[in-house]
Amino acid sequence: MKNWDRMIGALKRLPGIGPKQAERLALHLIRASADDVEGLLAAVREAKAAIRPCCRCFDYTDRELCRICADPGRDQRLLCVVEDPQDAAAIERTRDYKGVYHVLHGAISPLDGVGPEVLRVRELVERVRSGRGVINEVILATDPDTEGEATALYVAGLLRELGTVKVSRIAHGVPLGGDLDYIDERTLSQAMSWRREF
Repeated sequence: MKNWDRMIGALKRLPGIGPKQAERLALHLIRASADDVEGLLAAVREAKAAIRPCCRCFDYTDRELCRICADPGRDQRLLCVVEDPQDAAAIERTRDYKGVYHVLHGAISPLDGVGPEVLRVRELVERVRSGRGVINEVILATDPDTEGEATALYVAGLLRELGTVKVSRIAHGVPLGGDLDYIDERTLSQAMSWRREF
């Protein structure tokens, strides 16, 4: 069945969806009422048409400024740099961070053909340069993998050249409630290197 295979192929292109999950979703959509399927398609079309990057931080929004950039209660002196919008959402769920964000939309990955020119690095540097006297600290909250570390090092180098802001990196290491016996050597090594006074 050509249409069936095409639908499964399209669903498998979604992140985190493997062949079995794609088949389950396809079967669910086939069994669903025409109204339910049309409602889903309409919601996807409307979101795709309305949602765009915030003109300041590049998180997704349906307005010119996202809700965080538009919030006068946020601390404009703290700028947290993340790879993707879901990273900003994860930090927001902690309810501890009160600053603003800058979303790069990826990480430097030469093997995948992703260089800094593809990311929102230029906009970040310009934002920090134009925010002299306002932005005091840039927190690099990229993933603790090879690509995230490379991105953090690259961005930190550019920002240090400006000489106007403190550049910090989120801590990495032992998770809260973790058992040292089960933590890999690299994580433990980094935790020891990034230790702080207690």
